[in-house]
Amino acid sequence: MKKRYSYLIKPLKIILDVFIINFIAYFISDQEYLSVNFLFYISFFWLITSYLVKFYAVYRYTRYLRLFTLLGKQFILFFLGYFTYYGIFREGEIVDKQSLVLASIFLSISGFKFLWFFLLKRYRYLGNNLRKTIVIGFDESSKNIIKLFKSKSNLGYSYLGFFSDRVYKNKEYLGSLEEFFKYNKLYDVDEIYCSLTTLSNGEIKKINKFAIEKNIILKLIPNSTELYSKNQSIQYYDDSLMVLNVNKLPFEFAENFYIKRLFDIFFSLFVCLFILSWLMPILWVLIKLESKGPLIFKQKREGINGEEFMCYKFRSMKINSNADKIHATKNDSRITKIGSFLRKTSMDELPQFFNVLLGNMSIVGPRPHLGSLSLEYQKEVDDYLKRHIVKPGITGLAQVSGYRGEIKKRADIKNRVRFDIFYIENWSFFLDIKIILKTILNVSQGEENAY
Repeated sequence: MKKRYSYLIKPLKIILDVFIINFIAYFISDQEYLSVNFLFYISFFWLITSYLVKFYAVYRYTRYLRLFTLLGKQFILFFLGYFTYYGIFREGEIVDKQSLVLASIFLSISGFKFLWFFLLKRYRYLGNNLRKTIVIGFDESSKNIIKLFKSKSNLGYSYLGFFSDRVYKNKEYLGSLEEFFKYNKLYDVDEIYCSLTTLSNGEIKKINKFAIEKNIILKLIPNSTELYSKNQSIQYYDDSLMVLNVNKLPFEFAENFYIKRLFDIFFSLFVCLFILSWLMPILWVLIKLESKGPLIFKQKREGINGEEFMCYKFRSMKINSNADKIHATKNDSRITKIGSFLRKTSMDELPQFFNVLLGNMSIVGPRPHLGSLSLEYQKEVDDYLKRHIVKPGITGLAQVSGYRGEIKKRADIKNRVRFDIFYIENWSFFLDIKIILKTILNVSQGEENAY
């Protein structure tokens, strides 16, 4: 895994800005009007507006002019929200120190934003926080981006060389396209820049798939006559130099990760405290009365990045030696009577909320598979490994779309993977809510494949 720490910059800036707002409001505001509700309101409103205007979407290639634009948009909305508080909750009262508070917040946050931006550029100019890059394809557009990497050291790029099917005597030439996939320093590369004029669509797709597997950022150097797809966004380096960014998957954005994780924690705590706390003792008695063995069945499953974790379920079978080898089938003799009920109602999955709290799983995501079966599926289904870039889920889009239970034919696993990948590429918080509601509806109606 690459040791990247740039992802910490954005959360630190957000924390610092919220601290500044609360510090100034606390020490300057009229104490008669100051309250916890007010501080919470302006902090929450700041976070919402910053998300809407992309206030923290500042990158190493961002220009100073862009900072002025972001500050203008952010503070226009923030000021409106600030005054709205007094208009709604304080019945339009005028507070003497409002102008001083807002001016102090504006000057402090603007000053820190520009200072932070300048210091980061200076830090990179001195050879720190560098993104190691390689270029694939060598033409005029490629030469321009290489020239930029060499001349603008404050952008923080360390150029390693280029690959091309045409042989060059240039010392920066690293080899042909096929040699790129065997490049012995590839583990150290952060970004790949591909020329669209020298590479075919098939080659771009192959490189893109490779970049996803190796956790490398892929950028495209465009041909000015081409039309670009919706999964690409335009970025400008050094005013006129255009680069296409292959858009990130939803889970690659930190804010989406935190939204999903917080929801997982609160939802799981609710289930554990208000359902499992009284259900587990009852099921312990019922399961023990019918067959010997523990209440909880533990089984190793594949999780995020293919790492194994211990998955928990209520035991629904008699103790047997094939539990880790064979999936349950219809009329399976291993399943107990209480186990049959648990499976039909999906109650056997409830202990997986403990997995969610431990961070091994999410409430919604691709279902975790046995390691032995996963190896088999990898050979049969293209892009199967893409499922591993997110945490597995208690429920998922494939399950609520009718693909759960026994895998009888090759098309079953193909369709499951297809729905899993669609979920990963199109995730939203509301999609998770929709899948959870549909899961509850399916359970209440009964599912044919739940056995």
